[in-house]
Amino acid sequence: MSLFLVTGGAGFIGSTLATRLLADGHGVRVLDNLSTGLRERIPQGAELFEADIRDLEAIRPAFEGVEGVFHCAALPRVPLSIAQPTLTSAVNIDGTLNVLVAARDAKVKRLVYSGSSSAYGSQPTLPFHPDMKPNPLNPYALQKYVGEMYAKQFFTLYGLETVALRYFNVYGPNMADEGAYVTVLSVFKRQALQGQPLTIEGDGEQTRDFTHVHDVVDANIRAMMNSNVGKGEVFNVGAGERHSVNKVAKLFNRPVEFLPPRPGDTPHTHADITQTREQLGWSPTVRFDEGVTKLLKEWGL
Repeated sequence: MSLFLVTGGAGFIGSTLATRLLADGHGVRVLDNLSTGLRERIPQGAELFEADIRDLEAIRPAFEGVEGVFHCAALPRVPLSIAQPTLTSAVNIDGTLNVLVAARDAKVKRLVYSGSSSAYGSQPTLPFHPDMKPNPLNPYALQKYVGEMYAKQFFTLYGLETVALRYFNVYGPNMADEGAYVTVLSVFKRQALQGQPLTIEGDGEQTRDFTHVHDVVDANIRAMMNSNVGKGEVFNVGAGERHSVNKVAKLFNRPVEFLPPRPGDTPHTHADITQTREQLGWSPTVRFDEGVTKLLKEWGL
């Protein structure tokens, strides 16, 4: 089997991916600076290489002998990117460039990039498909889109096989309650457990395409293993359906408090996954209501 490197492997998505790779019999090396990731999330059997992707020379040894890289490391919070665009750019753009350079120089065969549906921003029509012109509405969205473009150029210029996956609102077991990858589900969970009303920014009619982390992991592995891709393609990874924030709140069955809309927020997300089905052979398997109901039971809500 192969040795794979997972950047951000102590985070929500990265650690779930590392666990799956180990279960499939692969060797796994995790590259993480543990600034937002948790050491206890790293699965037993994975090798931890503790370093920061902003430091190219420090991360180079992590790429030695690696066949493929899953680049999950990021600072993905939209509000943080608005408050600190320099910091988030250093990680999401410069860090991604460092990962690509290290992978190229180590002669890694393929890199799968964790992109974001936020690159679409606000579009005149739904659902979103990869041929649409990106319209990032905040620094994080722009930074993730720049990462996609760098990944594509590294195939064109250097022959490093790359695939970019645009995630749509990832949720599931071990999702973060604060810090990176905080979704409305995480916020509602924390508020419900503390006996507080659920806060909704805006009128709650904004909609999201929620995607279970196990489906996201499966898409990553298919993107790595499929011999028919690797030329910088971009694929949507979403459930292909959307749900309003108000509907999500009703599943929690708690009082609700409405707040002013959040600046730079995307009003709706909805993935067209036709190309993902056809080229990667991937389809989502976890329905939203089923996934959330299971989480609510796990949380005791």
